[in-house]
Amino acid sequence: MSEATIQRFFGYENAFEHPFTRGVVIAIAAALLVAPLIFKLCRATVGVSDKTYQELWARWRTWIWICLGLIIPILLGSAWVIAGVFVLSLCCFREFARATGIFREKMIGLAAVLGLCLISFSVIDNFPRLFFATPILGIGLIAIITIPQDRPAGFIQRVGLGMMGYLFFGFSLGYLALFTADPLYRPLLLLLLVTVELNDIFAFCCGKLFGGRKMIPHISPGKTIAGAVGALVLTVALIVAIGHWVVFPGTPMDSWRNLIIMGIGISGFGQFGDLLLSAIKRDLGVKDLGNVLPGHGGLLDRFDSLILITPMYYHFLSLTLGTLGQHQPERILTGMLP
Repeated sequence: MSEATIQRFFGYENAFEHPFTRGVVIAIAAALLVAPLIFKLCRATVGVSDKTYQELWARWRTWIWICLGLIIPILLGSAWVIAGVFVLSLCCFREFARATGIFREKMIGLAAVLGLCLISFSVIDNFPRLFFATPILGIGLIAIITIPQDRPAGFIQRVGLGMMGYLFFGFSLGYLALFTADPLYRPLLLLLLVTVELNDIFAFCCGKLFGGRKMIPHISPGKTIAGAVGALVLTVALIVAIGHWVVFPGTPMDSWRNLIIMGIGISGFGQFGDLLLSAIKRDLGVKDLGNVLPGHGGLLDRFDSLILITPMYYHFLSLTLGTLGQHQPERILTGMLP
């Protein structure tokens, strides 16, 4: 393993080298510090109810842990990001499996975990061809692993749920780890995470401010057309500004067309990821898929917007900038095999 690879995995000395990384960390820290003052001011002036006030504090405390859990691995090195994404994928699949009842199928769960391990190994090895082969390998194993049990009843349902959980919460989220092969993975990941979360906030605020017609009331009663359009406009404007002046200056991404397309994709696919999980929850008849994050629900309830957008974001950048991480050594581990 070369010195450059070791530095990429564990080097944190240059974590703040990019201005966007510095700016995001400072902005998030400032927001978390100012939020309690805003809560107290709102209670004193607007008259926020005790229930809402306590909920705001619960969400604030949870956001502290979420921000630490996302930012610290990104700053420490790619090895920590890969490990964090593996744990996140595992926990998200577990929430989905428990909510749908597929957790009772131990063999399917084992196949999904083996698939997650293969995804992480392909990223550690920097073996993109293996990474892009993991969907068919994973769903193939899920499809055949219960056949020896000779239980045809319910086969389609349990295999379909297993495949769905593996592809959405394993392979799709695995793209977050795949970014770490690129030297600029820190600003690229932070740009995605920040804009996706702000897109959710924009949709909520615009929906509350303008109200209007519900978008898809049976799937998500709280979402309005005004909220979706407002989030789209604000997210595109934010990405154009940040991309042009901070993250992509002097690169092929630094064009109005590319930045607008990426902004539309992040906002649109982010909202559809949220609606996808809402449809699953409505079908199951549950409000949240977990309770590990007080004030937010489960991990899937918080990170649902990333499910569809992460692969699109990776491939769009690769098509525009060239294959991400293309100058890094490939097959770090398997390349040593005879």
